[in-house]
Amino acid sequence: MRIFSYLTFLVTIISFFIFACDGESPVVEEPEQQDEAPSDEQADADIDDVPRERPEGASEHSTEEQVLWVSEVAGPFEHPWSVAFLPDGRKLVTERPGRLQLVENGELVEVSGLPEIRSTNQGGLLDVSLHPDYDQTGWIYLTYSKPEPGSQQTATAVARARLEETGLTDVEELFVQDRYSGAGRHYGSRIVWLDDGTFLFSIGDRGQEPPRAQDTGDHAGSVLRLNDDGTVPDDNPFVDDEEVLDEIYTYGNRNIQGMARDEETGVVWASDHGPRGGDILYVIEGGNNYGWPIFTYGMDYGTGEPMDETVTQDPDELPEVTAPFHRFDPSHPPSGLVIVRGGYFDAWQGHILAGGLRTQEIRRLVPGDDGVDHEEAILSNELGRIRDVRQGPDETIYILPDSSDAMLYRVEAGEN
Repeated sequence: MRIFSYLTFLVTIISFFIFACDGESPVVEEPEQQDEAPSDEQADADIDDVPRERPEGASEHSTEEQVLWVSEVAGPFEHPWSVAFLPDGRKLVTERPGRLQLVENGELVEVSGLPEIRSTNQGGLLDVSLHPDYDQTGWIYLTYSKPEPGSQQTATAVARARLEETGLTDVEELFVQDRYSGAGRHYGSRIVWLDDGTFLFSIGDRGQEPPRAQDTGDHAGSVLRLNDDGTVPDDNPFVDDEEVLDEIYTYGNRNIQGMARDEETGVVWASDHGPRGGDILYVIEGGNNYGWPIFTYGMDYGTGEPMDETVTQDPDELPEVTAPFHRFDPSHPPSGLVIVRGGYFDAWQGHILAGGLRTQEIRRLVPGDDGVDHEEAILSNELGRIRDVRQGPDETIYILPDSSDAMLYRVEAGEN
């Protein structure tokens, strides 16, 4: 036992001198504790804690739930109609007089090679949209008013093309509505892509004969659904009905200039520009009749009375009509629509932003189970007539006003 104790004492002395030479004292290390991974809520909080810097020259605007910073991106444009975002950060902006502008670092370059377009009244070069698989296909889709040879009449048309440097190539006309019209009004023309690779495309009633929107043998006043090559999908709602054109997806639409798909729910919303007091919002579902002109809240522009073609101002009285989700009251002639998603505008998730022309403002709508729960007017009389509203790849909001010298604006969430 004495020998064992002596050896233990020697080991202790030797260990002391070894650690002394190393300059450290022997310590008993505690077991290492692993940090817990941050929760999603903590990660979001960390993002929110990062201070946002107001862009140089941006104006500040207050809303009920969010401070906005608004800055100019590019321009001026002559009556722009739509904007699309290329994967490399450049943008495409259509101008109604019949020009397509490529925007790079704030500079504009006119793109050549457009199909023949007649710009008259509300007609011209209208929507622009990229194929969902643009990286693989390179297809750009355009809607426009096509001239009828030998006359002044026009029809709403869709074409696709590819962009090479500053010119369009491989231009293909995919669709032309079945009847040309003399009035240069109500072209509709918004494009929305669905998950199955087909796209929806609105055509207005063309502004002369409202009952055309109830004639299912006429493309006017409808939403069409097409494959990406312009052919008709086999599962369109009326393909087996000889009294309905195969392309028609919905009808009874007056002039849809705002249409957008909620990327989270898949729901397609549309804002329809009605006559006086008739501006409405509804969900697009295949096979529906939305009532124009046999149902409308609107009044005749000349008399201020219900229109001659109107049967009722109560959609529940017509079982074949799908009632609107929301009536804009006061009136809000709409054009441009987006459903806010992503984490940037966290206070506005799932809210609908509807641009307005005559009202010169955007309405923020909070959809509920049975209608809009809340409505707020934002940017009133600040940017002019609002033609297009989009959410960019960076999750900020882009706005195109309708004027002869319009700028493309970017709206950011400022510090509250």
